[in-house]
Parts: sequence; structure tokens; C-alpha cells
Amino acid sequence: MDLYWGDLHNHCGISYGYGSLANALAAARGQLDFGAVTGHALWPDMPPRQPGFEFVADFHERGFAKLAAHWDGVLAQVNAANMDGEFVTFNSYEMHSRGYGDHHILSPAPDLPLVHGDSPAALLAQLGDRPAIAVPHHVAYVPGYRGILWEHFDPAVSPLVEVYSKHGCGMSDDGPYPYLHTMGPRDGRATVRQGLALGHRFGYVASTDHHAGYPGSYGDGRLAVWAEAKTRAAIWEALLARRIMAVTGDKIACRLAINGAAMGSEIGAAERQITLSVRGCAPLDRLTLFKNSAPSRVIAGHDLEPCAGDVFKVRLEMGWGWAPDGYDWVGVLEICDGELLGVETCFRGRSVLAPSQEMADDDAMNALDNRIVAQERDILAWRCTSFQNPSTLHPATAALTLEIRGDAHTTLDVHLNGVRARTSLGELLVSSRGTHMQPYNAEAFLLHRAVPEWQYALDANWTDDTPALPCDVYDLEVRQANGQYAWVSPIFVES
Repeated sequence: MDLYWGDLHNHCGISYGYGSLANALAAARGQLDFGAVTGHALWPDMPPRQPGFEFVADFHERGFAKLAAHWDGVLAQVNAANMDGEFVTFNSYEMHSRGYGDHHILSPAPDLPLVHGDSPAALLAQLGDRPAIAVPHHVAYVPGYRGILWEHFDPAVSPLVEVYSKHGCGMSDDGPYPYLHTMGPRDGRATVRQGLALGHRFGYVASTDHHAGYPGSYGDGRLAVWAEAKTRAAIWEALLARRIMAVTGDKIACRLAINGAAMGSEIGAAERQITLSVRGCAPLDRLTLFKNSAPSRVIAGHDLEPCAGDVFKVRLEMGWGWAPDGYDWVGVLEICDGELLGVETCFRGRSVLAPSQEMADDDAMNALDNRIVAQERDILAWRCTSFQNPSTLHPATAALTLEIRGDAHTTLDVHLNGVRARTSLGELLVSSRGTHMQPYNAEAFLLHRAVPEWQYALDANWTDDTPALPCDVYDLEVRQANGQYAWVSPIFVES
């Protein structure tokens, strides 16, 4: 099977959001294999209007009406963008709920109807024989306040749970990326770990929940599936089989198997042969195999054994400065005495999570020309836009992660907007190299320290022959040194 990357939960101007659907689909196709653009459709138990709530009520109601009025056109545009073998689309809309938590309906059906109901199950029941699931998202908000209520969870309705997005990470109440949005904090009763502790079975996904038409925006959440082909049918089968993992941004490729059964499987075994394979994009910091949500095996990055090799990863990051409307980059990289094996785009759109009273409709928002222009074994050309970092703790940079075959003498010659920087892999193995575009408070680009393959790639296997519960749950968390994470869907093993 092959690994395919996507974003199944994000928004644009088809409801309450910004940017055109055409731009959103183009952005998704630019750095993903599959995607859905989600419309906000209903909130059956929305609180009554009250002072201070008028703006929130108004933008929800206007967004719901806008989607309903144009739903047939949305379906036609999304379906037209689906091209098996090139880029795959799904149809989707969202239900807010205080009583169940927010869910988005996801379906491969080209004629998905826009229906209403008081619960996710009630929505699906109206779809007839059309395949569809309801995916709960930002689950860790306070139960009854748009967080999930696990007592209502049904894996037949929701085989997948979104564990990370722009809202933060809902895996646990003490994990990375806490919830900081105005919707409130994480609550331990609604976390993913609590759902597993209650015996629920589901797979892990991540998506951006971006609200300005930029699916796959780097750092906001992505998912990957192991599937037999890049088609609607094959990717849908992989989603339902839970051969799936969630990442924050970097495309950290992971495989987890027990007795040959892939992530998401349900098997029976007393002796468990565990195998994992990880290919990251930066130095691996810590890999944790959880068993029943407790660390069972921890592999630290500083314990990895150095070995000789001729493959490296180098991140080229662009941004900083204070350009209020974004800064456009046009770049060329030339490699001498080496070979470019691959490149991963880490492009972002202008960050928007919810409407504000200051923002106006703008179909052109995030109509960005982010793309690889040319790629050969010794040259790479690209265009992209970066934005001013909103704070000293929140990046809005753009980046490329390069995989290069070479040695200490391999040179990287970067030309960006008329500014040149030339260095070698040997120098980058010692330290990173930054270059400014202007003398003062200007944009800059950074060639990060080169990472040898042994620092970002790992294969391991071992045996666990001590069942602890009638059904033991194994899942994998990968943390890189740059703060990027991956969460691999659980394997459920009955003894």
C-alpha cells in the first residue's frame, strides 16, 4: 500500500468563512492527495440570543443559510475536482452541538444531501444507503460546551475521531498544544485517552479546521492513510479500516503492526510481535508506544545509534519580517555534487480560525501562488508566500524540507528574491545558516541544520507477551525535535 496525505475538515466562504471554494481546492491539491472542504450547516441546540451573543448567532445563521442556498453548486464543484489517481475529494458539512459535541459529516457519495437532525446518528439515518460517517472534532472542549460526550459515542457512526487541529491537541489534558481559543480549555473528561479508557474503539485523524480556504495549512493538522490506490473508493476503505494516522504538520510516515495486523485492526493474541517503522522530517526526539494509554516502550532520539550514510534532510524556511499582507518568495536551489531525492512543501495560508467583526467577505483571501515550479535531480524552483509571525511563539513562515543524497562536500546554492546564500552539507551538519533580505527588521530565510538519515528514520520490533486487560489498546506517538507530532491509530488486541 502507499501513503496518501489529506485534510478532511476545513472551511471557506461557502458558509461562514473566507476565500473561494476554487482557491481552497487548488490549495489542497497543491500539497495533499485528498481532501474535503466542509460547510457549516446546522446547530440544532444553539443557545438563545442574549446580550453579547448577537454577532455569534448572526454569523452562524447567515453561514447556514448561505450553504443551503448553494449546496448543489458546492457538490458539483467538489465532485468535478475529484480525479482518481491525481487528487481525491469527499463531500462534507458540519453540525455544531452542545449535547453531542461538534461533528462533520463525511461521504464519498457525489449526491450527499444536506439534511437536518438533532444528533449525528439522526443525520446519517436520513442518508439512505449513501456511505457516510460523522467525525467528532475538537473533542476535548468541556462536555456540554461543544466538547464530546463519550456516553453518546457510537463507533458505527464515528469510526474516526479528530485528535488535532488549529484548536489544539485533544489526546489528553496534559499533552502538547493546549486549547487556547475563546471556546475554552481542554477538559479531561472529553479527551481521546478518556474515550479509550471507556472502551470505545476508533481511529485517529487530524485536519486543519482552517476557516479561510487553505486546506493542509502547515502546522494546523493533516492525516495520512495507507491505501491501495489514490481513488475515492480506496481511500474511503482505508478510512473505515482505520489504517490512518494524525500529524500536526510534518509528513511523518509511520507504520505500526502487531502480528502483521496494521494500525486500526482488531485481533486476538496472547503473544504480540510489535513492529514499527518511522520516517520523519526532522530529528526524532521521542517515540512512545502506549499500551492502555500508559507508556509501554519509549525510544529516545538521543539513544539512536549513529551510522554512516549519504542521505540527509535539510529544511529551508522563509518568513519573519513584518509585511502586513504577506511576503512573496521566488526561489531557486542548485545542488552541486549531490542529488535531490525529494521535497516536502510546508506552506501555510493566512491563519483564520473563526470570523471576527472586523473581517469582511473576501473570495481572494489565501489565493496564494504556493507551488513547486520545477524539480530535477540538481535543481529546485518554487514560489510561496509567508506572513508576519503573529507572536514570538506562533510561526507563519513557509518552508521546504529537502531530502538530499550527498556528503560533506555537497553544496547548496540558494537564490531567493535576488539574495544568494551558498553553503555545504558539511557546514550545515555543524550549524544552521540564516540570511536577511534587508538590513533591518526584514524577512529572512534559514537553512536549518542538516539531519542525517539515522536521526529521522527508525525501524524496531519486539515482543509483548503479557496481556493486561481483556482488550489491550496499543497506539504510537512520535515527537520530533522541532515540536511536530504524529499519532498512529490504535490496534485493539483481545487476549
